[in-house]
Order: sequence, then C-alpha cells, then structure tokens
Amino acid sequence: MRVHPEIVRAEGLPDVPATETTIWHERYRSMVDLERHLHANGTRVMKFYLHLSKDEQRKRFLERIDDPQKNWKFSLADIEERGYWKQYMKAYEECLSATSTREAPWYIVPADDKRTSRLIVSRIIVDTLDALKMTYPKSSSERRRELLSIRERLVR
Repeated sequence: MRVHPEIVRAEGLPDVPATETTIWHERYRSMVDLERHLHANGTRVMKFYLHLSKDEQRKRFLERIDDPQKNWKFSLADIEERGYWKQYMKAYEECLSATSTREAPWYIVPADDKRTSRLIVSRIIVDTLDALKMTYPKSSSERRRELLSIRERLVR
C-alpha cells in the first residue's frame, strides 16, 4: 500500500488523514501501541523480515516457471511488482524503522539461503522462549498428598 497509495484511497476508510505521511505515521503508531500493550500483558512479539535479494528473487521466479509443481506460485503480477523494487525497499525500511522497538524488535534475516534463514529464525525464537524462564509448577506436599489420595481411589 505504500508503493500503491491508490489501494489505501480505495479502502473507503472513515476520516482518512489529509496526507499520506499522516496515514502511515498513525498506522505505525497503532502497531507500536498494540505491541507495547501485548508486551505489558506478557506476550512477546517477534517480527521477522526475511530479506531476499533481487537476484535470488529472479532465480526463484525462474524455478517457479520451470518446475510445473511450482507454477501455481507464480503470477505475471510478480514481474510487474518487481519493477517497483526500490519503492518496496524504501517502504520496508520506513516501516521497520518506525515499528522496531525494544519490546517488539524487528529481526532482519538474510533469506537467500532458506536453510540459513530458518536456522536464524529458529535460534531467535528459542532464545526468546528461554529468556522467559518458564517452568512447570512445583507440587506442594499438600498437593502431593491430595494426588496420592485421588490415585488410591482410581486404583480401587
């Protein structure tokens, strides 16, 4: 929508701000506010931008054309949108800069090599989960006695 502002104008949104800059400033602020709220309530937000180079995108498009099993993944619109590469990169950069926070950072992952990008994402997820220091609840001696009593009833 940053690259094709006519899409936003066609949404028929009420009270659309006068300028495009204002629209995006408000949307980015809404995203950051939501993520801050989620973080304050115990949810960890992890955002990943899988950065594919233009050359790797071209290679993958050729694979999709050449492999009948992957034909469904390709559209002429992909080629048309590729012509807006610089505009997309600028839009991504602005979005990532405006919405990356300490509570919900963006992780920009090189994605030309699928295995490497998957490993990087997996490592970040595991590290984030480990930092939560989650454990199973410990049973008190009173709870243990209760469970043993229940067990006896089940065995009978």
